[in-house]
Amino acid sequence: MEYKATILDEKAISRALTRLAHEIIEKNKGVEDVVLVGILSRGLPIAKRLAEKIEKIEGKAVAVGEIDITLYRDDLSKVAEKPVVSSKGINVEIDDKHVVLLDDVIFTGRTVRAAMDALMDLGRPQTIQLGVLIDRGHRELPIRPDYVGKNVPTSRTEIVKVKLNEMDEKDEVSIYAQ
Repeated sequence: MEYKATILDEKAISRALTRLAHEIIEKNKGVEDVVLVGILSRGLPIAKRLAEKIEKIEGKAVAVGEIDITLYRDDLSKVAEKPVVSSKGINVEIDDKHVVLLDDVIFTGRTVRAAMDALMDLGRPQTIQLGVLIDRGHRELPIRPDYVGKNVPTSRTEIVKVKLNEMDEKDEVSIYAQ
């Protein structure tokens, strides 16, 4: 992979998440019955950061859950001969809640479709909304995020790498060429 450019640094990521927090509050007219669900792996730290920002703004805590979509992927045979089976589900109540599904990057939409399938197997949310840090386009499914940190037009051959302090000891979003 050849490095091309840094799209967001630590401050830009923080500003984008602050804006997303305000948008989530505004669209839901507060945070009553709102649950943030991070798609493992980088969606979870994004959900936790948004929960912190929302609590600072609203003065109310918002529930945070995580979801592992491994078993719901439609490309399991391409990922590994014997995919790892995880027993992780969601760890918060989602029935009749406004669930904001969160991920780092949306590309084809397949990860989000798998996450929605997993959510529906675990409960019956009132609504499912989608928030992403980066929307790079190239959807293969009719899925559109409700909240976007930054739209980044890319070619199909480019790779968007999100690094977060919680996992990578650095906050940064960069583009690489294959």
